Amino acid sequence: MNSSTQRCGLVAVVGAPNAGKSTLVNAMVGQKVAITSAKAQTTRTRLMGIAIGGDTQLLLVDTPGIFDPRRRLDRAMVAAAWEGAEGADAIAFVVDAKGGLGPKITDIAERLAHRREPKLLILNKVDIADKPRLLTHAARLNEQLGFDETFFVSAQTGDGVPELKAALAARMPEGPWHFPEDQVSDATDRMLAAEMTREQIYHQLHAELPYAIAVDTELYKERDDGSVEIHQQILVGRESQRAIVLGKGGTRIKEIGAKARAELQTLMGVRVHLYLHVKVKPDWEEDRTLYRDIGLDWVE
Repeated sequence: MNSSTQRCGLVAVVGAPNAGKSTLVNAMVGQKVAITSAKAQTTRTRLMGIAIGGDTQLLLVDTPGIFDPRRRLDRAMVAAAWEGAEGADAIAFVVDAKGGLGPKITDIAERLAHRREPKLLILNKVDIADKPRLLTHAARLNEQLGFDETFFVSAQTGDGVPELKAALAARMPEGPWHFPEDQVSDATDRMLAAEMTREQIYHQLHAELPYAIAVDTELYKERDDGSVEIHQQILVGRESQRAIVLGKGGTRIKEIGAKARAELQTLMGVRVHLYLHVKVKPDWEEDRTLYRDIGLDWVE
């Protein structure tokens, strides 16, 4: 491709928790690069998905959901969300069209009003939303902020995603691509491995426990036969939490490991040897090294 015809730009994907930002990024990339869960606040760090739209490379920054932070980890996640929008060529504000327009949504829109970047309103989950409510949401948010464009999509089914992707591509500046054509994310293999295990924890554990857990990839190495060996610590705050993660006779941890390994093998295209152990570390949220490893800045 002639580099003079290429475009490349950064799109910040922002919104409240559980709006479907990660699912939308995955849909635009065309494969899984970000973990998803029905639970809110699944995404903890900035993660870039790399999508191709014609002659345009879209660098999609999937940010943590913006919410009212209470803990240090919460503050770091919210800071990461707003930092992810810095220097963007466009901001995609994703709203759960099935839900209401509560204070979280209007507060984010108000803060976006002060930014100069082109802003696109993405009403997601239209496949399960009440149709009259969709139009009401769009009208109210545009009255508050005045978005450059509004899109109705379902990241889950793919409806409206090609049109959104084309509109974003058209807004990107001319310039050479920043990544090889076959690269779909900027996440390191170590980070990706930790995220896949954390996704399974969200899927298999209930209530608030997943929020009290972190996954640290201690060892990641390629074996001579081409397979990958991964050792991970699942960090919990209390011994009672350790027992829940392990499950009776270790059944829960085995299931988490089996499903995470299957996901990783699909993503990497090689055999994966995944070894998990659970460690009680009451103060893991105060570990600066862990924040660095999962891609978050230390926030006082």
